[in-house]
Amino acid sequence: MSALLDRAPYARFLGLESRQDGDILTVTMPFADRLIGNPMLPALHGGATAALLELTAGAQVALTWPRLRLPRPINVTVAYLRSGRPVDVHARARISKAGRRVAHVLAEAWQEDEAQPIASLTAHFLVAEHDL
Repeated sequence: MSALLDRAPYARFLGLESRQDGDILTVTMPFADRLIGNPMLPALHGGATAALLELTAGAQVALTWPRLRLPRPINVTVAYLRSGRPVDVHARARISKAGRRVAHVLAEAWQEDEAQPIASLTAHFLVAEHDL
C-alpha cells in the first residue's frame, strides 16, 4: 500500500507511512514542523489532518478494491475533535457499507491513545470502474 500512497504528491509531502496487518491498514503522519497550523499552541494544521484521513480512507478502499490509482472521493466530511499536538498522528479507516458503485467509509485519527481521536472522517468513494 505504500507504493500507492507514494504516487500521491500530497501523501509524499506529508511523509505518510503505511502498515498493513491483514485487511487493516494503519497510516502514520510523522510530525514535522511544516505541519503546524497554529504556532501559538502549537497545533497541527487541520488541512494536514484532513488529508491524512482522506488518503487513509482512499487507501483502505483501494486495498478492498485493488486498482491502479486511489479511488475518487465523492464527498468528504471531517470533524475536528481536539487539537493535534506536535507528535505523530495515526489513522485507520473502515468501510461501513459498500454497494456496486459507492463505498461509505469512516476513519479516525489519533495520537498516543486510539480511544482519544483528534479527528474523524465520513466519506463516499466511487468504486465502480466507470463514472457516475
